[in-house]
Amino acid sequence: MKKYLVPLLAVVILALLGGVAYLSVNLSEQKQVNEDMQELARLDKQEMENEYERFTLQYSEMKTKINNDSIIAQLTEEQMKTQKLLEELKQTKANDAREITRLKKELATVRAVLRDYVIQIDSLNRQNERLRAENTHVKEELAQRNTQIAGLSSEKASLSEKVAIAAQLDATNIQLLALKKNNKPVKKIKDCKTMQVSFTITRNVTAANGNRTVYVRIQNPGGNTLNGGGTFAYENRNLQYTMKKSIEYTGEETSSTLYWPVTQMLEAGDYRVSIFVDGNMIGSRTFSFN
Repeated sequence: MKKYLVPLLAVVILALLGGVAYLSVNLSEQKQVNEDMQELARLDKQEMENEYERFTLQYSEMKTKINNDSIIAQLTEEQMKTQKLLEELKQTKANDAREITRLKKELATVRAVLRDYVIQIDSLNRQNERLRAENTHVKEELAQRNTQIAGLSSEKASLSEKVAIAAQLDATNIQLLALKKNNKPVKKIKDCKTMQVSFTITRNVTAANGNRTVYVRIQNPGGNTLNGGGTFAYENRNLQYTMKKSIEYTGEETSSTLYWPVTQMLEAGDYRVSIFVDGNMIGSRTFSFN
């Protein structure tokens, strides 16, 4: 093998190894996000099961508070319906969206019926101390279920936050050019007639597809924003933007370029470019001009 081919072969091997490493990290991140979303669905189903079980226990509790055979029979019938729905839910897979949606609607109906019986039974005012004592065990089980549901809700909220963070966009390859009238780069910033900002939004299969409004903010060496005449919401306040543009994001890598006509004298120093989408700052970079 000729000597000049050895360095070239080494560069190719290193590039291939780097590509393999990048793909491995990217696949690992996507796998983790998918696992988080599956775990979120499982927790949602478990939370529904706990609610069905809690409602079944509440029917048992209410039957101990009254001496009306007719109402007790009605409560027993509703309790059996609730138990049947619980068994259907337990046999349903967490990723069966259609069936989970149906059982969620049934759960809302069970909740409404149960609320009506609570009002009706309370109006009868047939409680006494002896029956409360007999019902202590059921109340303790209900308290345990409520504690479990509270824990699941907290875990579910944590996973939801992870998924939301994974769906945030990211801007790379941010560039700021100061151009003359002929669109050539200037040597002195005072000669600038147009500022050009370009960037690339990276691929993110977790993010929702659709139209996005991109806000670009350029700050001069004094920290003031080169004003484009509008504001946008960011962290409970409104910030001025220099430029904005609507793009269609499909989850794949998306490049974009914006132009700002200079309307004021620019001074030498550092200029900071910040890019915002969906209320998040997705990229920022500082450039120096003489």
